[in-house]
Amino acid sequence: MQVLDGFPSIWELGGCCSLRDLVIEPFSGRSLSVDMELFLRKLVTSQTSLTSAVQWNPIPVHCVSVFFSSAVRVFYLLGQLSILFCVSICVLKQSSYPRAISTIPSKFQLKLPSVLFSFKEVNNLCSIALNVPCELESVCDRESEDSDVQNGNSTNDAYKLELSRKDCLTNSNIGNLDTNQPSSFLEETKNSGEDVIMYLEETNEEVLSKRILKLSRQNKPKSALAIYKSMTFSSLKPDLHACNSLLSSLLRNGMLDIALKNFNSMKASGLTTGHTYSLILKAVADARGCNAAMNMFSELISSKNLKEKIDIVVYNTMISIFAKANSWYQAQKIWNILKDNGQVGTIVTYRLLVCTFVRCGQNELAIDAYSELIRNGLSPEGDTMHAIIGAYSREGKYDSALNVLQYMLDNELKPNERACNAVINSLGKAGKVKLSFEVYELMKSLGHAPDAYTWNSLLNALNRANRYSEALQLFERIRNLQSVILNVHIYNTILTSCHRLGLWDKAIQILWQMEASEIPVSTASYNQVIGACEVARRPKVALQVYYRMVRKKHSPDIFTLLSLMRVCIWGSLWNEAVEILKLSAPNGSLYNAAIQGMFLTGKIDLAKKLYTEMRERGLQPDGKTRAMMLQNLPRRSMRNRRRNVQNYKF
Repeated sequence: MQVLDGFPSIWELGGCCSLRDLVIEPFSGRSLSVDMELFLRKLVTSQTSLTSAVQWNPIPVHCVSVFFSSAVRVFYLLGQLSILFCVSICVLKQSSYPRAISTIPSKFQLKLPSVLFSFKEVNNLCSIALNVPCELESVCDRESEDSDVQNGNSTNDAYKLELSRKDCLTNSNIGNLDTNQPSSFLEETKNSGEDVIMYLEETNEEVLSKRILKLSRQNKPKSALAIYKSMTFSSLKPDLHACNSLLSSLLRNGMLDIALKNFNSMKASGLTTGHTYSLILKAVADARGCNAAMNMFSELISSKNLKEKIDIVVYNTMISIFAKANSWYQAQKIWNILKDNGQVGTIVTYRLLVCTFVRCGQNELAIDAYSELIRNGLSPEGDTMHAIIGAYSREGKYDSALNVLQYMLDNELKPNERACNAVINSLGKAGKVKLSFEVYELMKSLGHAPDAYTWNSLLNALNRANRYSEALQLFERIRNLQSVILNVHIYNTILTSCHRLGLWDKAIQILWQMEASEIPVSTASYNQVIGACEVARRPKVALQVYYRMVRKKHSPDIFTLLSLMRVCIWGSLWNEAVEILKLSAPNGSLYNAAIQGMFLTGKIDLAKKLYTEMRERGLQPDGKTRAMMLQNLPRRSMRNRRRNVQNYKF
């Protein structure tokens, strides 16, 4: 007789007490046999399948019923939300078949369907379990009397038990049983799958792990979860790949709470990898925000047992989470934690850091991350170099930006249009016109068509080098070749060229073109035209532009008024200058410009009048205005000079 790890055999337990003591009485409030309960606990948690247990020879029929009913009670007392019922029944087809009592022929394939029941169906199933031994009680009592239990001899006993297919299915609510399926077939249920446990005929961990993997890939998370729960219940461990695939399937189907519950189970069982933590952290961030993900990450790295499993992939996941939210400060924090824990960043790490810092305007941090990448001996990717070119350009480090561009060309990497434009703009701001046009030619050789940003950068480069005439020539070339890309920035840049050259007529012509093209004309555009009129000493034209500006409902700024004040004074339009002061808000800079201009043009009395008005309005004169007032005091006696000085408030 076989014995399971020191526990008494089913045959021996069958004779230790009456059938009513083992099956019926425990449900009436009496305690279950300790040996039976221990045996059942061991049996249901061991890797020994129920088929093997039933095939122990010899085995009386009522012992199978005893096992079933007692198992119901054990799980019922444990208060599980989902209960496993291992139902051992005969093969059911169109008619009933007798069941072997003493032995089970080798050719007879015992069918053990995997049945899942919710907690609400416990009462019905308990009734089924109790009805079976009641029908057999009289037969089993005679069996107990006539058979030699101690010697295990039951070959002379033959009993028949017939269960109709209809009654079995109606009472138990199992559903249709397909007896053509193999004995290892696992039926899927329509339950939620969260706390479901199934009887596993197959106990090979590798085979079951492959089933979890297959179901997860087929987007069947409930079925995969049921197998996982059943494996853990039976002390079987799925492999790490299957666990990660299950979590991924749950998260894809929006089952975050269930995924978190199983994640905790996997974490306790040591079935986690860096990929596991990455999946969970990303899902938590998407569903509950970056702060929730950061809190979970902090808990993970604070655990000594889990800290070793937090690899660089997990850190990259956290950086990408904050990069998506444009939270550069949190990304920097993860970067510091990474270095403090002795981790070394990968190419992906630095690509995320550099791109995030550049996008958030933290160019210095981006340069630091890129420098660390180079120190670690890593080769930057194209995206990283494109981003760092922008950072160098914004910081005015055109030489470093040009070096990175050259590095890309040396390594047969094609710089994109944005990187070329950034280098051109940086060189143009530094007055490196020749280099700017060389990069422009390189850009065309790479197949990139120049856009509005490219042309504007080249025009600015010419203006910064005081080559305004060449800028006008380039503008005419742009207008002839690509007039559609002309925008307000290009127009304002070329208006600056007209301003410097004093080409007021060209400036006005460009201004009319802007208005005719329905390009929004800004206050800065009008300022450049008025400035061109100032250089050309065209005060009346400047006033006309100013009045048109007001009619277009553009508010003049201080630069507009200063330029207009200077051009009116140099054009001897004194009344217009005074009118501008009256209509504008009190401003010390505007009064200083008017007073100084009138002193220089010989309008001393008007200048003194404006100075007195300025002081009365509470405005402070600058040093140059005070000096001019002192120089133009009347030359009388020292007493009169002191008296005149006292009359003015400096």
